[in-house]
Amino acid sequence: MTATLKSLISATEFAHRRAQLMSKMGSDAVAVVPAALHYRRNRDTEYRFRQDSDFYYLSGFAEPEALLVLLPGRAEGEFVLFCRPRDREMEIWNGYRAGPEGAEKDFGAQQAFPIAELDERLPALLAGRDRVYAPMGVQPDFDQRLSGWLSAVRAKTRAGVRAPSALHLLDAVLHPLRLIKSDAEIAIMQRAADISAEGHRRAMAWARPGRYEYELEAELLHAFTRQGCAAPAYGSIVGSGANACTLHYGENDRRMQDGDLVLIDAGGELDHYAADITRSFPVNGRFSAPQKALYDVVLAAQLAAIATVRPGASWQAPHDAAVRVLTQGLVEHGLLQGSVDDLIQSNAFRRFYMHRTGHWLGMDVHDVGDYQVDGQWRPLMPGMVLTVEPGLYVAPDDETVAEHWRGIGIRIEDDVVVTAQGHHVLSANAPKTIAEIEALVGTA
Repeated sequence: MTATLKSLISATEFAHRRAQLMSKMGSDAVAVVPAALHYRRNRDTEYRFRQDSDFYYLSGFAEPEALLVLLPGRAEGEFVLFCRPRDREMEIWNGYRAGPEGAEKDFGAQQAFPIAELDERLPALLAGRDRVYAPMGVQPDFDQRLSGWLSAVRAKTRAGVRAPSALHLLDAVLHPLRLIKSDAEIAIMQRAADISAEGHRRAMAWARPGRYEYELEAELLHAFTRQGCAAPAYGSIVGSGANACTLHYGENDRRMQDGDLVLIDAGGELDHYAADITRSFPVNGRFSAPQKALYDVVLAAQLAAIATVRPGASWQAPHDAAVRVLTQGLVEHGLLQGSVDDLIQSNAFRRFYMHRTGHWLGMDVHDVGDYQVDGQWRPLMPGMVLTVEPGLYVAPDDETVAEHWRGIGIRIEDDVVVTAQGHHVLSANAPKTIAEIEALVGTA
């Protein structure tokens, strides 16, 4: 086995995934899946390559300039991979390549060819198939090339070659498979969450007035990378003071002040699987009375939402539970006035809570899978992983509320897997009670 086969998922599981997909596609179909593109960062450097999630899910192959083809029932081999050939000179500069030989030996391809032979060979692989499944609308160049390959097959119909007559989105058959995680996937996500929780603990311990947001980000990155995460799963949010009220804040360059809360939304990515955790805490290690009051509301809302996660429950159930607790808290503290039911019905709470309570989590941070099926909220099933992340954000210029509430932004987010018995919180190692937080902040 070569050094490039680093996935924590077994070759047997990758083969099972391909078999599942081909069963959904049917015997007269073909799937064509391109690898991710390798993007430039500036004139003479590139971003670190990260494989397309669908491509990696089916192959475990992490190199660029590749294309995967699945052909159910094909005698010569159902799994065909096009990839870069071995090239000693290029490998000296840029690292090892598996090549077609490694694609067959280490990644389970029954046939593998140099990527330069794609235009020559692919039309013949498409011929005789009725349906093509592909991820359309993601890479315009791939869409154009696929159209050209199909045209090449159609040009031979007078010679008796049967051309595909239908083009389908791969998402419709593949993404429901990705939505339900295997035991191996959940184990990786548990490890990613544990690593990420360690990052949040380091950031809390390092925090104190006078330090910069990016110093806390550095502690996160240190914990992620030293324990095996190739990169953060997304751009880390470290927002102190009023910055915590900007949902996708990313500058992370403010000097933190005494009395600030800081909101950190960050997670590592391990073997292409994401963690996504948010914690909010006082920079000086002690919540003020207004901060504590709203924090207690958000934490109660999150715990109520998590409690609804179980097989058969609606996807909407955590959001409904969180909204009710948040709205009750806003009324109790005078930020909203009126009946809780009426305020929920009129969406009045959205002044302070303007996002949903969660999303699917997996290989993508906002992972694949429909939230509704046939117009109804999807019921939860064992193996689904979701975030639960209520929050409250009081704009610093909101003159309709008392001044001591203004500029407070709080979100608490955990990663939760649906189990046969109910649920399990993957990110439980990240402190979130007031006692735990105040005992840790500033101790580094």
